[in-house]
Amino acid sequence: MGAINPTKTYSLFECIGIELEYMIVNRKTLMPAPISDQLILKKIGHITDELDNGNISWSNELVLHVLELKTTVPMPGVEGLSQDFHDNIKEINEILAEMDCQLMPTAMHPLFNPMTDVKLWPHERNEIYSRYNQIFDCKGHGWGNLQSMHINLPFANDEEFYVLHEAIRLIMPLIPALSASSPIFDGQKSEVLDNRLAFYEQNQKRVPSITGKVIPESVQNKADYEGKILNKIYRDIAPFDKDSSLQEEWLNSRGAIARFDRNAIEIRIIDLQECPAADIALAEFVVQALKFIIPAVKKSDPIDEYELYDIYRLALEKGGRNIISNEEYLRIFDLDQEEKVTIEKIWKHILKHVYISEEKEAIINYILENGNLSQRILANLKEQKWSAENIKKEYQLLVNCLTENKLYKLRT
Repeated sequence: MGAINPTKTYSLFECIGIELEYMIVNRKTLMPAPISDQLILKKIGHITDELDNGNISWSNELVLHVLELKTTVPMPGVEGLSQDFHDNIKEINEILAEMDCQLMPTAMHPLFNPMTDVKLWPHERNEIYSRYNQIFDCKGHGWGNLQSMHINLPFANDEEFYVLHEAIRLIMPLIPALSASSPIFDGQKSEVLDNRLAFYEQNQKRVPSITGKVIPESVQNKADYEGKILNKIYRDIAPFDKDSSLQEEWLNSRGAIARFDRNAIEIRIIDLQECPAADIALAEFVVQALKFIIPAVKKSDPIDEYELYDIYRLALEKGGRNIISNEEYLRIFDLDQEEKVTIEKIWKHILKHVYISEEKEAIINYILENGNLSQRILANLKEQKWSAENIKKEYQLLVNCLTENKLYKLRT
C-alpha cells in the first residue's frame, strides 16, 4: 500500500514514488480477467502480494483483475521512469499472452459489470479485503473498476508536512481537468468526465468520514492531522471493525493521505492515462506545480476544504473550461479575478512558470490544447454508432497506446 518505504527521512521533493494500476483483460474480448495471482505465479513460481523486479515492483490489489506497478525504492526524480514502467508492461504482456490476456490502460473499464466481474484477492492479506467487503460490499464500480496513479512525496518534519499538505490541497481541485480518463461506464457515456472520482467519492458512504470531502482538511502538523482526521475515522469504523484490523493510516480514503509510517503524502486523485509517458509527464507537472505555489502557501491563510471541493467538482465533471471566481484561490496563483480565469488558464499559467523536460512539456501542451483523455475518447467516438463493439475497438487503440508507450491522439 505505497511506493515510498524509506530507511531514512527525506526532505521536500528529495525523492518521489509512483504507483500505476492496470486492469488485466482478455486479448480477444477485452473483458476483465481475474488472473493477477497466476501472472505472479508464472513470473516467480509462487504467489505473493508483492515482488521486486528491479526499479519497479509488482503487487496485488483488492481485486484479482488488477495489478499495481510501483517504484521499488524512493527515486530521486522521474527521469527514466516512463521507460522502466514500459519495460515492465512489455514483460507482463509477454507472460499474459500465454493466457490470452493483456494489460489495459485508463481509469475505468467501459463495459465492466460490477456484479459479475469482481473477484477479490484470496491470498496474503485477504482478511483485510474480506473485511472491506463485509462492511462496504465491494461489488461496485467504486471498488473493482478504478485504476489510478499515485504520487508519493516526502516530508522531513512538521513544518515540511504543513507546506506540502497545504500545497497538495490547493492543486488537487485542478487535477481532474488534466487527468480524467474515465468517461464511460456500463457501456454508456456520462455527463461526468471523471467517473472514477465520482464513484470514489461514494464507495464508502456508509462511513462518510473515511473519504470526507476528498480534498483533505487543513491541518497544522501530525498531531492535528491525527486529531482532526484519523481519530475520527477510527471511531466511526469501530462499530464495524471489532478487532481494529482496519484502523490504520491507509483506511483514510481522501484524495491525498498522510503516511506518517514513511513520512510521505500520497496523492491518489489522478486517473491512469493511456501510457507511462503520459502518466510520468503528469506526475512531473504536478510536482512542479506544488513547488510553484509553496511560496504562496507560506504567506496565505488556509482555504476551507468545502470551497476547494466546489472547484474540484467543476474539474471532474466538465474539465478545464470552467471559470473560477474564488478570489482567495486565484491569489494563490497570482491571477487577476477581474479576468475570466478558467481551470485550463491556471494550468497554462503554471506551465509558463515551471521547468519540465521538453518531451514532458509537449505531452502537457497536447492535453491542454486537445483535452484530457476522457474528452479525446468521447470526441473520437462521437461520429460512430454508440455500441459495445465500437467502444471495444476504441479501447483496443488505447491498449495499443500502452503497448507502444505513445499518446492517444484526436482523429481529424
